[in-house]
Amino acid sequence: MKVNTKKAAGASPKPAPRANVKPGAPAAPKVDPRAGTKGKKLNKAWLHDHLNDPYVKLAQKEGYRARAAYKLKEIDETLGLIKPGDCVVDLGSTPGAWSQYVRRKLSPGGAAAGDLNGRIIGLDLLPMEPIEGVTFIQGDFREPEVLQKLEQALATDQGPARVDLVISDMAPNLSGIESADAARIAHLVELAVEFAQNHMKPGGTLVVKLFHGSGYDELVKLFKDTFRVVKRFKPKASRPGSSETFLTGTGLK
Repeated sequence: MKVNTKKAAGASPKPAPRANVKPGAPAAPKVDPRAGTKGKKLNKAWLHDHLNDPYVKLAQKEGYRARAAYKLKEIDETLGLIKPGDCVVDLGSTPGAWSQYVRRKLSPGGAAAGDLNGRIIGLDLLPMEPIEGVTFIQGDFREPEVLQKLEQALATDQGPARVDLVISDMAPNLSGIESADAARIAHLVELAVEFAQNHMKPGGTLVVKLFHGSGYDELVKLFKDTFRVVKRFKPKASRPGSSETFLTGTGLK
């Protein structure tokens, strides 16, 4: 089943979103320079909360590039997603925290380097610092030349490998206009679903990030129409004030 990526209820045609906007640490809130003292206090408060965030500290201690690693960790430990020998594709992989976590899970000793029992391919519009054992492709996975590189990376002696797990931490640049932002978020989720349909094993799993708000119920319905088993997660590592949540879909219909 093809996913209609042009659908955007009540929104004008969407520009192609950036496939990743998650840097190594969340960006500080944008403050109007005219806000003066109030704006400075907001930035200081954000910085204080960030530096004292237990997941930020844990990521620094354990060598992860971002606290987002612990969101995937909780989902994986709940569902047992990552298994030895798996082929995993990380959409929107930069800065690499999710790929780092998968790499350690596929290492016989859980190490960040050395032997690797499986395959990991990361894709992103933005560059990513190398991770041992991870094949990285920079570009837009909707473009034919980028998909060709992916197929080359998946090639085996028996032909193209089908993917066991697709993980997507992609998020668009948000404008603050609810209808436009909902359309951009839906577009990325639809693209991830379509990608999974075309490249994943029938019994594989897709993990995506989305946000509560306009269009959320429609995306849950899309997952239920596409996968046999659908689960929702709000990991403990998600910031309390964030509307982000994660959907997993297992077993293509």
